[in-house]
Amino acid sequence: MEENLKQFHTSLLKITLYGPESTGKTTLAKQLAEHYHTVWTPEFARNYLQEKWNKSKQICTQEDLLPIAIGQTRLENESLINANGILFSDTNLLVTKVFSDMYYGNCEKALQKAAKKHKYDLFLLTDIDIPWEKDDLRDRPQNREQTLAIFEQALIDYKKPYIKISGNKDRRFQKAVAIIDELIKAKNCGFNSFDFIQLHTHQISMESVEKQISFLKKGVYFANLDRIANINDGIQSITPEQALFFSTLYDEKREELKLKKFVPASGAASRMFKFLNEFLNEFRYAEETINAYINRKKAKNLSLFLIGKEKLPFYQEIYTATKELHADYEQLNRDTKDYFFIKTMLSKSHFDYANKPKGVLPFHKYVDHIATPIEEHLNEAIYYASSKVKAHVHFTVSAEHLSSFEDTVALVKTKIEQESGIEISVNYSFQNQSTDSVSVNLANEPYRDDKNQLLFRPGGHGALIENLNVLDADLVFIKNIDNVLQNHKETISLYKKALAGILLERQNKIFYYLKQLETDVVTKETLSEVVSFIKIQLNISIIEEYSKYTKENKIEYLQTILNRPIRVCGMVKNEGEPGGGPFWVRDAKGNVFLQIVEASQIDTEDQNQVRILEQSAYFNPVDLVCGIKNYKGLPFDLSQFVDHNSGFIVYKNHKGKEIKAYELPGLWNGAMAKWLTIFVEVPLITFNPVKTVNDLLKPAHQPQ
Repeated sequence: MEENLKQFHTSLLKITLYGPESTGKTTLAKQLAEHYHTVWTPEFARNYLQEKWNKSKQICTQEDLLPIAIGQTRLENESLINANGILFSDTNLLVTKVFSDMYYGNCEKALQKAAKKHKYDLFLLTDIDIPWEKDDLRDRPQNREQTLAIFEQALIDYKKPYIKISGNKDRRFQKAVAIIDELIKAKNCGFNSFDFIQLHTHQISMESVEKQISFLKKGVYFANLDRIANINDGIQSITPEQALFFSTLYDEKREELKLKKFVPASGAASRMFKFLNEFLNEFRYAEETINAYINRKKAKNLSLFLIGKEKLPFYQEIYTATKELHADYEQLNRDTKDYFFIKTMLSKSHFDYANKPKGVLPFHKYVDHIATPIEEHLNEAIYYASSKVKAHVHFTVSAEHLSSFEDTVALVKTKIEQESGIEISVNYSFQNQSTDSVSVNLANEPYRDDKNQLLFRPGGHGALIENLNVLDADLVFIKNIDNVLQNHKETISLYKKALAGILLERQNKIFYYLKQLETDVVTKETLSEVVSFIKIQLNISIIEEYSKYTKENKIEYLQTILNRPIRVCGMVKNEGEPGGGPFWVRDAKGNVFLQIVEASQIDTEDQNQVRILEQSAYFNPVDLVCGIKNYKGLPFDLSQFVDHNSGFIVYKNHKGKEIKAYELPGLWNGAMAKWLTIFVEVPLITFNPVKTVNDLLKPAHQPQ
């Protein structure tokens, strides 16, 4: 019996159609076989049972199921002879097994064993969203949802690789072809069917995976620094009077504009408390003093934290909670008190600060309350990102943190609205799973975890270009979640509005020139004026071949340069903060343009590149104003302006094993590499990030 149910082994790709009756399995099998110029295995049960009905008017009984299973297995094995690379099967033994359970409450052991053992590269589960059609053999038009759920559960229980196919006849066929084409690529790259299901679920294309692995094998392209950007050489300085002028210009226009404040806020605050977690993990409690630990580990950050902790906005709350946890707290020595304080602050059973997002942490202490970064960003939006008595704030968050963001917003939004008279609209988005990257081992082979599943890593903050791409706005203000301060909001607002005013001024000129270039009469003088504007106002060099172009080609070339999204970036003096800075960068064609470059994008073995990097006098504080619509008022497709040859390779450790993964080019460098870019010097007071908890001790985060 088992021999008759044995499935022949083959190197061919085997795709089987699977699902309840009257769900289009046969139709789709025929379509796919024709498309891929191969054969398909028909459903043996149909002819078998139709003949039985024709002869005796009897329907299927449980005794028929083993002969049907044997006949189906034989047909499939015979079909392998004529298959061309792929074999499609109209049905399979798991269908027979499910019907046996549904109709008779049990299944023959031989059939059940064979159904579990038979392997296919992919099951296409056909949905019930097409009409049920009656014939002599079909008898269950009712409860189709329940029947489909039973079929799907069998796939899950038997651990079969499957994808559900829905839609009308043509839509199903198109979906199936796209899926199978991707599956073929995945197999050719060494991925198995379950890997492919993971990739499909993440909506990660094989083109993207192939590109990621290529980067990991060959290494990413380094930026080619030409020189640093400096005042009057790529960075525009503005006086307080000029800042007021551009701020006023923006204020005059803002009521006509759709404005958004975009705040990248994904991830937990683990780095903010890293040195304290290290202390809890490595401190030899009861064996050494904290001072001995500080000396042993050269833990200057811990020393500073302990000296200043009473100035932290959350000190009193944690101090009170720690005293409640330890009845003898006041009698303990200083070291024990400090140890318990830190433990209470970071313990998962108490405050768990390191695992919470920065946005919901207490940052600033006021007379009547303690403010979170979320509250500060909402207040900032009132100052400079509101129009028509409304402010729109968009946070990019991790899915697991959404509820805490919503709860924090709910606590403060109404009060801010009442005090300001401005309505605040807050919405959220997650980093798209399709931008995740596949981890590999150091031999560049796909890495699988202890459950034999691919390990994905987030694609990095450059993935947020997708989130930015769907916003409906004329101007977008971008600022990181931790870059808020307790004081000087008027100064922050002045320079944010000044950046917006500069953008509007340049953008207005760009739109004017683009409309001029579309007219029937474009003079030499106009072309010369546009070239001068591009060189002087946009800091873009014109290629040498331009002078040899025809008039039509010159117009097209200038249109290509001008018709792009634009960003104005605030730059501050570099005082040792980690991160990117402004540089003149030379591309593969020899063009030199402004770009924000991270240190990790530099070839550290090239001494000339290192020298230029070390000369950098300015830092990118992620203080951007962006124009994301074109001169016709239509949104740009921002994905078209990404430098897809840039990115990062990150090395990590997963349960003791070294792995690496590709990260997308950063949001404000590679992801915006082909934007029009204007760098403007802004005062250092406008940049107050909280990278570690000790930053909250700085004057900008303390009450005045």
